[in-house]
Amino acid sequence: MSFAATFLEETAQIVSQIDAVKLDEMAEQLAMIREAHGRLFFLGLGGGAGHASHAVNDFRKIGGFEAYTPTDNVSELTARINDDGWETSLEAWLRGSRLRSTDGIFVFSVGGGDRSKGVSVNLVRALEYASSVGARIFGIVGRDGGFTACVSKTCVIVPTLNPDHVTPHTEGFQAILWHLLVSHPTIRRSSTKPGVAAPTT
Repeated sequence: MSFAATFLEETAQIVSQIDAVKLDEMAEQLAMIREAHGRLFFLGLGGGAGHASHAVNDFRKIGGFEAYTPTDNVSELTARINDDGWETSLEAWLRGSRLRSTDGIFVFSVGGGDRSKGVSVNLVRALEYASSVGARIFGIVGRDGGFTACVSKTCVIVPTLNPDHVTPHTEGFQAILWHLLVSHPTIRRSSTKPGVAAPTT
């Protein structure tokens, strides 16, 4: 098969193995955070940071959540990195936000973080802090899920098949699955509509 056909075949196989029950459970648990007037903080690095920014928009506008991501505030984040270091940057941002037990953390990561391997240690430290205050942790991750899967209330692991395509499939499905969540009737509060061009005069 061609590369395109192979990639799409892998995608179809992954779709068939996604745990729909777990996604319904995640929607219910996220809605509970909103109803308790908790906030939702999205964490992601690289492609995950892009997902986090987009998800903040949709969960606020469509889902009625109070939602944030540290990577949208580039001035504060880079000041913390410059002054105190990369590893503490996300944790310090959450401390500055007065993270509480009523809040939720939602992670977009391929590996999920692994302190022993020195992978996304800033994410690991942020999740350790979130656990210490009792905030509920959610994630959509790849591979075995790493630290995120270990400490999450509910975590969906994208069942990637081809080791060469772990990152593109994981990040692609992260976009699909969080869009599923914000469209879920348990979460969705307002309708979406395609962009309409402004009338010309």
